[in-house]
Amino acid sequence: MGNRVSREDFEWVYTDQPHATRRQEILAKYPEIKSLMKPDSNLIWIVILMVLTQFVAFYLVKDLDWKWVLFWAYAFGSCINHSTTLAIHEVSHNSAFGQCKPMWNRWFGIFANLPIGVPYSISFKRYHMDHHRYLGGDGVDVDIPTDFEGWFFCTTFRKFIWVILQPLFYAFRPLFINPKPISYLEIINTVIQITFDVAIYYVLGIKSLVYMLAATLLGLGLHPISGHFIAEHYMFLKGHETYSYYGPLNLLTFNVGYHNEHHDFPNIPGKSLPLVRKIAAEYYESLPHYNSWIKVLYDFVTDDTISPYSRVKRHQKGSVVLE
Repeated sequence: MGNRVSREDFEWVYTDQPHATRRQEILAKYPEIKSLMKPDSNLIWIVILMVLTQFVAFYLVKDLDWKWVLFWAYAFGSCINHSTTLAIHEVSHNSAFGQCKPMWNRWFGIFANLPIGVPYSISFKRYHMDHHRYLGGDGVDVDIPTDFEGWFFCTTFRKFIWVILQPLFYAFRPLFINPKPISYLEIINTVIQITFDVAIYYVLGIKSLVYMLAATLLGLGLHPISGHFIAEHYMFLKGHETYSYYGPLNLLTFNVGYHNEHHDFPNIPGKSLPLVRKIAAEYYESLPHYNSWIKVLYDFVTDDTISPYSRVKRHQKGSVVLE
């Protein structure tokens, strides 16, 4: 099989934060970028349309044969639900209503969460802010796979299984890496979501409920859009921690592919990240990037030198302020 991946070979420890450094340099040279730091009101209407679209889909699949329920869950529902999780990502950065109305964003995130079927929005916001503040932070950033994941999922077949099960690892990894006390908003998110799921079951039936949950599980697992999970921070090239993607799927994912730009300016909505790249082109054109998330998935699974250990991992200095 070639050289087996090991923790010693692929887990690097850096102390610098390249995104903060680049952000300071870009703002000093292009202060007009600050004008892009404002909410995206279109995001509100897009999210409402996506949620309503899934509501209609729940009704349409309720009497289909099971094979068609699962087919449409993967062919259609998975795209909508994965896109919705990335809308929640935007909302977690207060891109819907702005920084001055944080609770409006939290409630809107809970609304956007409904067709996903699993309470997600509030917890994601808490952990995602840690990801930005302490990128790769040991014991803080839950985007970093656990030691077990790196040790076990090290062959082509096991990495394939890991890709399929990504949503489960993202859901349970925080409990092992950085458990936090449950907040009242997380309880509200959970109660509202479970109430909605029960209502779907009693009003439309089991097939609509399975469609909803399968769309989420399949959409976040072995799916073209899921390539962004690996593309964003896995070190396909040593020394490069964050990668952008400039392919067509950005149209469905609120430009999450512009990931270097996003980490440099997390308070700029996704719709404006292409402008960041255009204004400060010399800072981004030389960075390695992708044009296909499908190829990223294929390379990750088949390349013996890449595994869940292929991440930069940092030991934190000083106090850590968690969300």
